[in-house]
Amino acid sequence: MSEHESPHLDRPDSVLFVSSSIKIPRPVHRRLYRFPFSLPKALKAFIPLRSFPHIGNRGLFCASSLVVSRPEKAAANAPDREVSGAVVRGSRHTKEDEERVLISEVLVRNKDGEELENKEVEAVATAALKACRPNSALTVKEVREDVLRVIDSGLFSSCMPVAVDTRDGIRLIFQVDPNQDFQGLICEGANVLPAKFLEDAFRDGYGKIVNVRHLDEVVDSINGWYMERGLFGTVSVVEMLSGGILKLKVLEAEVNNIAIRFLDRRTGEPTTGKTKPDTILQQLTTKKGQVYSLQQGKRDVETVLTMGIMEDVSIIPQPAGDTGKVDLTMNVVERASGGFSAGGGISSGITGGPLSGLIGSFAYSHRNLFGRNQKLNISLERGQIDSIFRINYTDPWIEGDDKRTSRSIMVQNSRTPGVLIHGDQSDHGGITIGRVTAGIEFSRPFRPKWSGTAGLIFQHAGARDDHGEPIFKDAYGSPLTFSGNMYDDMLIAKFETVYTGSSDRGSSMVVCTMEQGLPVFPEWLCFNRVNARARTGVGVGPARFILSLTGGTVVGNFSPHEAFAIGGTNSVRGYEEGAVGSGRSYVVGSGEVSFRMFGPVEGAIFADYGSDLGSGSAVPGDPAGARGKPGSGYGYGAGIRVESPLGPLRLEYAFNDRFATRFHFAVGYRN
Repeated sequence: MSEHESPHLDRPDSVLFVSSSIKIPRPVHRRLYRFPFSLPKALKAFIPLRSFPHIGNRGLFCASSLVVSRPEKAAANAPDREVSGAVVRGSRHTKEDEERVLISEVLVRNKDGEELENKEVEAVATAALKACRPNSALTVKEVREDVLRVIDSGLFSSCMPVAVDTRDGIRLIFQVDPNQDFQGLICEGANVLPAKFLEDAFRDGYGKIVNVRHLDEVVDSINGWYMERGLFGTVSVVEMLSGGILKLKVLEAEVNNIAIRFLDRRTGEPTTGKTKPDTILQQLTTKKGQVYSLQQGKRDVETVLTMGIMEDVSIIPQPAGDTGKVDLTMNVVERASGGFSAGGGISSGITGGPLSGLIGSFAYSHRNLFGRNQKLNISLERGQIDSIFRINYTDPWIEGDDKRTSRSIMVQNSRTPGVLIHGDQSDHGGITIGRVTAGIEFSRPFRPKWSGTAGLIFQHAGARDDHGEPIFKDAYGSPLTFSGNMYDDMLIAKFETVYTGSSDRGSSMVVCTMEQGLPVFPEWLCFNRVNARARTGVGVGPARFILSLTGGTVVGNFSPHEAFAIGGTNSVRGYEEGAVGSGRSYVVGSGEVSFRMFGPVEGAIFADYGSDLGSGSAVPGDPAGARGKPGSGYGYGAGIRVESPLGPLRLEYAFNDRFATRFHFAVGYRN
């Protein structure tokens, strides 16, 4: 074992690999090459040698001094400059630089004056000598430039020009000291840099003489690895040890502390926030002790903004004293916690009457209960026929959970028109479906872009006439409940998996839902319902092609109004809502090409197809067959979309396969 290995073998953060010793243990912001380079401060000038009796014809080192100088404009005390790891001192340009001396022979030897064993290395040094040739008159400046060329080749730690007097004239010998053969690597401070990356970077150099120029490229590749990933890391020191061991020190700026600072939304001055700092910190993937990443910090900012309680978020990194670490300060500006609101909308399930599609709404919301980002929403929506009263409480991240599990509790009383399944029977009085629903759901991300939901929901549902009286048969004598009672009760176990490519409307998306009715009591419904929808988009020049497919099936006992309805604005366009069919199973496919027209206006061409797969008669009472619904159909047409403060507004004109046409208007994109 080499001497240089012993201090590092007991380090827990070291990884030993390759022939001699390569370790990966910790970083400084500058690069310093510490090679045993010894470019001389003064090179010997050449003067004619005289014969002295006491010396005879022995070779002599020339007596006068020559200093490697910078250009004439450089200052007398010019700073040192780095030349491929060797330091060359600056000085004034002298007259001796311009004096020429005749050289009869030029040789390359080692520092002991002997021939180099490695002829390839000798050839490199010889090729670097551009000015110094036999039988040429040279100036000190030309010699100095050739010395720098030899050093710049990257293979030598020192180069000393020596003038020797011979009977044939002055012999100029360049005494070079080649770098050591590379036998191993010790890397300290690289906690996140993969060991394999270092292995691959130095693999071709083992057993070969160290080339500083190649080493420079390797160092740049290591720094580039950090830069590409937005990490604060750089090679700070490269040092050659004895035995051909190369030592790298890497500086990785670890996160020392993360602080939350609340700013006033008007003045921008620090203030006291309502949100608990821990509620924000738990959202961050950046943790203490990690190497700080700009990309990771950007994602953390976006995550905090999606909480919905912040108006502005930014991260400011600062050095943590002289520790080489970094302190992070997250500046946040809180939004108003909530309040009352009122608005309106359009119901796609209403098709008759001048005002029948209009809905008014009134809501109270609090988006940051107890300073923990918990949300409470109480809303009432009321139309001419339908109405929904809902109370919803959501905790986006249950305290103490490390899996980012959210919890939602919901209570709802709704009244919706039964036109989707039972059609428009205005001559016989309308039908509305009343539901009282209560449930709890838990959601959790379990893979990137994947999330899952599990819940338990109770529903008490039945039909009513225009006077609000419960009924259990429609005008065709078909049952409106499965049990034959005024209401059907069910306890549903729900499981859902969602994949989302991105927030872009044309990105890929997959949603799979399964609901299982649990017969806690004999009269409660027992069924299994599976529903899935998928969407993908492809950009073709300025246009985007979007393909979507939905389908589902239900097995067991279920209420007729829970059948799958086909046709309408979000199904097969060109048909009224639910006019194609209603069955135990269904499939709907849609293709659409959208393109930007001008400003916020976008055009679209579409085609839809839907079918109940022949399952309409399997629905209790066969409501689709009684009303003559075809069971399958297609539609096609064109439309425009306009971005607005209310969301995307859609106006579409469609034809169906029965030669009928229809306008469709909606707020929001098609499901």
